[in-house]
Amino acid sequence: MTRGAAGRWVRWTVMSMCCAATASTAAAATLKATLIVPADDARLERTRLERAYLGHAGGPATDGLQVALDEGRFELEAAGAAVALSVVTAATPDAARAAAQAAEKAGAAVVLTDLDSDATLAVADAVKLPVLNLGDSADRLRQQDCRARLFHLIPSERMRTDALAQTLVSRKWTKLLLLVGSSPQDQGRAATAQASIKRYGLQVVASKPYRLSADPRERDLANPLLLTAGTAYDAVWVVDSDGEFARSLPYRTVLPRPVVGDAGLVALAWHAQFERYGAPQVSRRFAKAAKRPMTDHDWAAWMGGKALIAIAAAEPKGPNAAWAKALASTPVDGSKGGSLSFRPWDGQLRQSMLLTDGQGVIAQAPIEGLLHPTEVLDTLGADAPEKLCKATR
Repeated sequence: MTRGAAGRWVRWTVMSMCCAATASTAAAATLKATLIVPADDARLERTRLERAYLGHAGGPATDGLQVALDEGRFELEAAGAAVALSVVTAATPDAARAAAQAAEKAGAAVVLTDLDSDATLAVADAVKLPVLNLGDSADRLRQQDCRARLFHLIPSERMRTDALAQTLVSRKWTKLLLLVGSSPQDQGRAATAQASIKRYGLQVVASKPYRLSADPRERDLANPLLLTAGTAYDAVWVVDSDGEFARSLPYRTVLPRPVVGDAGLVALAWHAQFERYGAPQVSRRFAKAAKRPMTDHDWAAWMGGKALIAIAAAEPKGPNAAWAKALASTPVDGSKGGSLSFRPWDGQLRQSMLLTDGQGVIAQAPIEGLLHPTEVLDTLGADAPEKLCKATR
């Protein structure tokens, strides 16, 4: 199915499910939402999907949204509410901005994005609507480049690194070898990892760069035995946004030590083998609909759909202003234990993180026994006292 066909299919299905000819629904205002996705999404290229790197997208965001809207049709009917979703593509930030403005003019109450940081910011700056970020974990969107109406369903990079750091502390794996790629994205994510390492009292005993290259003269820069020799450590933390090097690292280190970060033990929003809080039922429904396992990106999209249902049911008559207000205050069940809510200081959805090796869920963060003055979930990611987001909400 082409992306355009997928967009038309979502529109038709949601309207047929949620706008059924019942007296109560017919009287309700329809919450219109628009999802903006990349025109040519490199994450969804066949070769990348086949590699199935942990933490990478496994399919289009429409899959998770569709499952959530299908699950919520009875709740919407009972509330006399309706949701209509349209999907558009954008090749550039300017195209994303134009798509968002067109959606606002067409009466959309919410815009959802599965875009990179620049395009997400272009959308957030183009409209006066709530914008739900489904796919970008960059901390800049929650910190220096945060926006008052921008909400994040996908966990931030710092939430991931905090979850890993907490888990390492709980295992007493305190001395770390840090391996970092050469890309700007890897360098930025390594800085975030080091902030979490410092926050939880861990120690980087050595930090080494690696480079995947076809040049024989640079072959040693990607040799796990050479990179992990010469120092003592409790664990190897690898930062690899691409995923190819990290996948080759576990069981190839000089010392028999665990690998964490982008391979080995990875912190994710979701894993299909999570077995608590009704998660198996969610994963099975998704797998049946999408014909593939549910990833953390799918969970974020599913939560985007759940958020639309929650605010439509809370305010079935609208208008858009009422839905926007409800979005910031209405808790949503994410099948990870308890109701989840958005942080008022940066728009990030509070949530636990799952630590997985790809085969099953090893642990959850926040770790047991960790304390916080108000909400233990706020030990993951930027906390309110840090005041990293200056936008007024």
